[in-house]
Amino acid sequence: MSNFVVEAVSREDQGKGASRRLRHEGLVPGVVYGSETPVSISMINKDLIKQLSDETFFSSILTLKIDGKEEKVIIKDLQRHPAKLLIMHADFQRVVSDQKIKITVPLQFANFEKSAASKAAAKFAAESNVVEVLCLPANLPEALTVDLTSVEIGQTLHLSDITMPEGVEVAALRRGGDHNQGIGYIYSPRGAK
Repeated sequence: MSNFVVEAVSREDQGKGASRRLRHEGLVPGVVYGSETPVSISMINKDLIKQLSDETFFSSILTLKIDGKEEKVIIKDLQRHPAKLLIMHADFQRVVSDQKIKITVPLQFANFEKSAASKAAAKFAAESNVVEVLCLPANLPEALTVDLTSVEIGQTLHLSDITMPEGVEVAALRRGGDHNQGIGYIYSPRGAK
């Protein structure tokens, strides 16, 4: 698991004007929700942008230092500027070790080049590159790997085809089998024999 530490300062001023002033100073307004009362915070934009470049940031338990006091959180929402390299707002959720969290985790597709379908000139197309999982914070995977070694031409992979680690479940599959959506498929390109 990656160890991300986000430095923050608590703030009293709230509202559009206060948020605008913070952004003008190179800071990002944010809120921490969870088991206690919500806390308004501000972070340095360039430091947050640097950490966001690692895709595992979104599926990791983060250490949020607010005025020197550490809390374990996950990122719940992030608003980016449409044109500039600027974070407009960030929402964090506190993590309690004995309560399950729902979080989006990246999918990584591996070993397609070793499959018989690949050797027969087939192609793989991913329909989804993330999946929402439900687990205790201690069981949170940074990413889920889908092994494509035994795939065949014409096969569609579904959420149920993901090999899940112990204590982790796909949130959509809890609602029943009709929510078992596709995550990728193998096809033969035009003109291939």
